[in-house]
Amino acid sequence: MNNKMVIQFLPWLIPILFIVGWQIVSADEWVSTQLVPSPLTVLKSSWQLITSGELLYHMEGSLIRAFVGLLIGGGIGFILGIANGLSKLSFSVTDTSLQMIRNIPNLALVPLVIIWFGIDEAAKIFLVSIGVMFPVYINTLHGIKNIDTGFIEMGKMYGLKGWQLFKEVLLPGASPSIFVGLRYALGVMWLTLIVAETIASTRGVGYLAMTAQEFMQTDIIIITIILYALFGKVADLLAQFGERKALRWHKSYIQ
Repeated sequence: MNNKMVIQFLPWLIPILFIVGWQIVSADEWVSTQLVPSPLTVLKSSWQLITSGELLYHMEGSLIRAFVGLLIGGGIGFILGIANGLSKLSFSVTDTSLQMIRNIPNLALVPLVIIWFGIDEAAKIFLVSIGVMFPVYINTLHGIKNIDTGFIEMGKMYGLKGWQLFKEVLLPGASPSIFVGLRYALGVMWLTLIVAETIASTRGVGYLAMTAQEFMQTDIIIITIILYALFGKVADLLAQFGERKALRWHKSYIQ
């Protein structure tokens, strides 16, 4: 096994060891299988959910909520970050209010959100949007404010102004920080979605977990936990891919 293969294998070492240890604990019945079912039991239950179409149905509901919430909240956070980074007036008027709202826990908003939006999809999407908005906002603001003024002056010397200056200098300069915010927001997105899907849902991975809890189906609960972990990993990999493509010019990404 060459060094490249070893490096590719290392990230999976801990998950593999965990699954092996989990199987040993379950097989030797160190812990009741009703509390901790074996990996094979979880795999069998997963297959049953897949073949029945139930798993895909709930995954689709969660992914739609997450994607729409990310688009709305991330878009608002990006626009506010750009506006407050470029305009002192906008920053003075809105930043204090945004920071106050940012520190309100999502759980504290749930009763108010139900009154405002009821228990339909709008409530869940609103909570996800609020959750992802602030990481994107803060990191976009940080990126814009920390651009080297020398680059801005150089751009102006070359005749760049307005949209051209923003596209060629400001946005590329802020992009590393923006992508950090996006990756953090993706993590917050799944955490918020779990809370959102407990609001009288009839569809979604969170709903599947809540139903399994009522019937003490620990294998189904473990499946939902694994799903959220996979969702988070895949989302982060996509963000990293976009980051590498967008920042090919940056010294940290030059091969």
